[in-house]
Amino acid sequence: MRMKNLKRMAASCQLLPVLLLLGGCVASDISDLYQWTDEVLARPGGRIKPLPEIRPYEAYTYKSSAEDMRDPFQSFYQQRRDDVAEVDQDFGLTKDMEREIKNRNREELEQFELDSLRMVGIMENDENHWGIINDPDGMVHRVKVGNYMGRNIGKIVNIFEDRIELREIVKNSQGRWEERKAALALIEDG
Repeated sequence: MRMKNLKRMAASCQLLPVLLLLGGCVASDISDLYQWTDEVLARPGGRIKPLPEIRPYEAYTYKSSAEDMRDPFQSFYQQRRDDVAEVDQDFGLTKDMEREIKNRNREELEQFELDSLRMVGIMENDENHWGIINDPDGMVHRVKVGNYMGRNIGKIVNIFEDRIELREIVKNSQGRWEERKAALALIEDG
């Protein structure tokens, strides 16, 4: 019991100087505060600006008045894909090429031109071999044989230490579809 009392006394002795210091910060004369509030309340009141006029909504029907114009909600990139997907077999397109163009999901690196992509390295373990690609936005991607990149349906066929070999499907000058080889070389910072 005595120990508790001693602890309380020690704590109160430490608080006493703090309370005395804070007590000295209080001013008893607040006449300047009363003077300022009287001055502010004596000022004339102002007028509140009226609310702006609300105009009624005017509906605009896009299709009825602008049928010949392009739909602004249709993506340009999607239109390009549709153009590529609407090809005929008569123009040099084999069944395998047609399957690659029409019946697969597009991969992320297919939105970039091949010459805008940079090979920055490789990774490998006992079973797998990957290429490391840096896109124009600064993102790093890991690719393997069978992945696609570039806008010409570039399928990765080999990954070497110094390059990635691709097979692209493009139209030649006569408008016929054909396969061509392409490569992406390793960029060494030196």
